[in-house]
Amino acid sequence: MEIFGTVLLFITILLFTILIFQVFRALWNPEARRVRRELQGTAATASKNAPMVIRRKKELSGIPWLNRMLSNVRAPIIRWFDQLLQQSNTHQPLGVYVLCSLVLALAGSLIAGWLGNNFKIGLPAGALAAMLPFFFLTLKRNRRMRKFEEQLPDALNLIARALKAGQAFPTGLQMVAQEFDDPIGSEFEKMLAQINLGVGFPEALKGLTERVSCPDIKFFAISVIIQRQSGGSLAEILENISRLIRERFKLRGHIQALSAEGRISAVILVALPFCLFGLMSLINPEYSRILLTDPRGVKLALGALVMMGMGILVMRKMIRIKV
Repeated sequence: MEIFGTVLLFITILLFTILIFQVFRALWNPEARRVRRELQGTAATASKNAPMVIRRKKELSGIPWLNRMLSNVRAPIIRWFDQLLQQSNTHQPLGVYVLCSLVLALAGSLIAGWLGNNFKIGLPAGALAAMLPFFFLTLKRNRRMRKFEEQLPDALNLIARALKAGQAFPTGLQMVAQEFDDPIGSEFEKMLAQINLGVGFPEALKGLTERVSCPDIKFFAISVIIQRQSGGSLAEILENISRLIRERFKLRGHIQALSAEGRISAVILVALPFCLFGLMSLINPEYSRILLTDPRGVKLALGALVMMGMGILVMRKMIRIKV
């Protein structure tokens, strides 16, 4: 066991050193970061008569062997992770988060195994620690998408007013890119960059819907595509979409107010066992240590965590109402 722990510690330190090198390499190369940000999301297909593909070379890691390994993996999980990085507007490549996940997994296994004096406990602890970087990216993506959704009605009204004033549709998009900050300003700027490179409006709008996880932007894209094919008042359509989004915001706020009691109860029920265990660890450490040292205690603790996880999913399903 001591040899196994020493090997894990050596691998953890090695991966941590590589991770620090990659982070400093990205920080000390601002020009490359600026170019990647400007070229991000410019892969598309254009022109009916002469199909032209505009693609950026995607680098999943600054380490050659890790970049080749991640590029050769054709699993859908890699594409999902790459899309997660784009939607969270993270400029670090996927390889940095993979290395960070491995470092946290090994460190979590070592720390949990050392505290519990049993490396079997370290396996689930390492698995949970490995999910932390992607959990952070998911939170960042969700926060960014919520802000995009909040900015969308004002952006649609701005485009509608520009159209009523006699401006062209690309001019309205450019006004949104200039007047709004991230995320809607940067995403519309990327779409304008694609259009300026020769990509058609349908392809550019499709790329926007792929980069942004927001159902309302799909309504916007479909409305623009249909209007350009069949005609009609695009300004009136955009105003109707904006009004519909605002009304849904009001309904969502009403539902959140009604479900506030259930959400607070769920938080209390989830936090109560952990707070009680921490209090018992301070009052009587020997009494609570059995859950970490005795095999039967470990099984009971794991069973309780599994049942709590199932309860959290059920409560989350009950209090989350999609509008």
